[in-house]
Amino acid sequence: MRITVLTYVDPDDGRDAVVDQIRDALRARHTVDVLEINDDLGPLIHGLRAQRPDVVFNVCEMFGDDLQADGRVAAVLELLCVPFTGGGAAELFLQQDKAVSKKLLAFENILYPNFAVFTPDADIETGGNLRMPLFVKPMRGDASIGISGGDALIRDSHALMKQVLYIHDECKDAALAEEYIEGRELYVGVIGNREPEALPPIELDLSGLPDHMPPVADNAVKFDEALGKRYGIEARVAELPDELRARLQKVAVQAYRALRVRDYGRVDLRLTEAGEIYVLEVNANCYLEKSEEFAMAAAAAGYDYETMLEKIVQLAVERQDVQPERSRRARRRAEQVRSEAARGASAGA
Repeated sequence: MRITVLTYVDPDDGRDAVVDQIRDALRARHTVDVLEINDDLGPLIHGLRAQRPDVVFNVCEMFGDDLQADGRVAAVLELLCVPFTGGGAAELFLQQDKAVSKKLLAFENILYPNFAVFTPDADIETGGNLRMPLFVKPMRGDASIGISGGDALIRDSHALMKQVLYIHDECKDAALAEEYIEGRELYVGVIGNREPEALPPIELDLSGLPDHMPPVADNAVKFDEALGKRYGIEARVAELPDELRARLQKVAVQAYRALRVRDYGRVDLRLTEAGEIYVLEVNANCYLEKSEEFAMAAAAAGYDYETMLEKIVQLAVERQDVQPERSRRARRRAEQVRSEAARGASAGA
């Protein structure tokens, strides 16, 4: 197949290393190009016409300066009838709006932390009947943006109001306050559609953090390599009894299905000493870098990196095959794009 790896690139920072990892791995079986976009739809549309992909491997996480615009990029791909991996516009919206996500989990009787939402256009309240401590973060944020453990873990109403206003002013987002769940931090990758497969749980070991730093995966824990080395922060395959591992995987698949995740995703969980399993977040289109949690879990399940990516591609293709009319429209559109590209090449010659 012809595959285009679609990515956002900041001109000042260059593209993420995962893009070249995906390109190189898929080239073992396919013809693979990379398409970089930033804040203009023109290069996206013209690039697709020039590259004529059978499927787009979509790792575009934002558009322009908008961290929530990945769903809009997916919507453009849908309008162009171009098959692509991962979530569509609707699925990515469900992932981003954590309040809506929790309401869907509630409908499916999946355990999650009690929460309240503080929007910029409403009066600040006290958080209702939530029990301290609270974890406060942007409602639509990703990659721990706007989360610093010392400020995000709240123990009194004054600190709550301060953090809410900070998120309103600095992150331009509503603030989500949820009851803090003490326990082990676990990530369960899921791959598949009709029959999702839960991968072995990965645990982020935060036990080495000093007492003044709360055991949460905040921005520093995720991105400060020096901090990780100093305190022995490490993600690894979790050591769990078979029954507990199966329970974690079952909850992950339930959450994955509840939020309509497509092809692959990662479910973030907290496991309490009492054995309760709380869903913290469900991440569609999760990060696929070779050394990160999803690829680590896939390797533990017997998928090497190339095989994991190939499976994701095939899942995207299969979704087209089970939607015959959409698939026909996609093929007609692809033929039109190829014809336009051929005419353009002839005119240029």
